[in-house]
Amino acid sequence: MSTSASTSALETACLRIAEETVATIAAVLDDLDDDTVNATPLPPTMNSVFVLVTHLDGVVADWGGNLVAGEHLPRDRAAEFTARGSVAHARALLDRIAERLPRYLHLALTDGIADRGAIGSTRADAASSTPEFVVVHLLRELTQHTGQMEICRDLVRSARTSDELF
Repeated sequence: MSTSASTSALETACLRIAEETVATIAAVLDDLDDDTVNATPLPPTMNSVFVLVTHLDGVVADWGGNLVAGEHLPRDRAAEFTARGSVAHARALLDRIAERLPRYLHLALTDGIADRGAIGSTRADAASSTPEFVVVHLLRELTQHTGQMEICRDLVRSARTSDELF
């Protein structure tokens, strides 16, 4: 298999996983309202769904936009973990993730890394990451945090029915 065919197959697979994961996040948001999207069932050990969507937006902007595409997208990682907002705002962030991610995955797999100095990650090896690592890392972050959102949603909804919302 040629390199371009291999890259195309990898890109297609990554895009499919990303689309499925974004759809799962959208389904989680469908189950929440403006109170429950900000609720955390186990404070301070668990993040709210809104925090997780905000964090994913930051991850995609930083790893994809800044590192891969050479854009200069501002990121306040600490603020991501205290963010609060509405379901509509979370959906807007998710829409931005869904719009940006295919381009960043494509650029990583075809052009590589544009600006190794532009990453604001807590990972010590971020600036030396290969394009393939960046793609896998983005998908890992997306899927890992989606699972956390599903657990948070389930716990928050369960607590809400028993009037134990935090």
